[in-house]
Amino acid sequence: MKHFTLVTTFVCMLSGCQTAYYSAMEKVGIHKREILVDRVEATKESQQESQQEFQSALERLSTLINFDGGELQSAYEQLNDDYEASLASAEEVSVNINKVEDVAQALFDEWQDELTQYSSDKLKRESEKKLKQTQRQFDRLLRSMRSSESKMQPVLASLKDNVLYLKHNLNAQAIAAIRGEFKNLQTDIKTLIDDMNRSIADSNKFIEQMNSNK
Repeated sequence: MKHFTLVTTFVCMLSGCQTAYYSAMEKVGIHKREILVDRVEATKESQQESQQEFQSALERLSTLINFDGGELQSAYEQLNDDYEASLASAEEVSVNINKVEDVAQALFDEWQDELTQYSSDKLKRESEKKLKQTQRQFDRLLRSMRSSESKMQPVLASLKDNVLYLKHNLNAQAIAAIRGEFKNLQTDIKTLIDDMNRSIADSNKFIEQMNSNK
């Protein structure tokens, strides 16, 4: 119970910080809609970077399983570096998606509250219709982002398994063992990259829609 209270307090503190941030930005003329577009753009860029890191790790592993003489320790260290870079990039993607979701919720809450302020029923209906349309567009985007995000963890787990196994078995037998796992990992990374490409395309479409509605 104590742990739950601490977590709840921490979440509330974060929420309060975000609320203060949005208020401060509005005072200088930057509104939640603009922040949302910027954060979707940042998430897209972090996904593109993550794609590169995962592809680099796959290429490194491919080189390793075709290893033909040389220093295995060095090859292992390079693969471990690629894994760590993939892990860091995946964490950045998750952080950015959370930020996107947070500002979107704040924007929609504010928009919903402002509907009560209209004196014109016609304008209120038009604004409400636009709100629902934007929410539907965002929900599609968020599902796309979360889908690609969910595929990162199995890939990271597989990469980590290979790195850990090689750490204590730097020999030809170890290379042969991970060679058998390579095809599955290759398929998983291709699926992940394809999913990220769909999410990136959805981000571009959402950004275009938001900018056209200014």
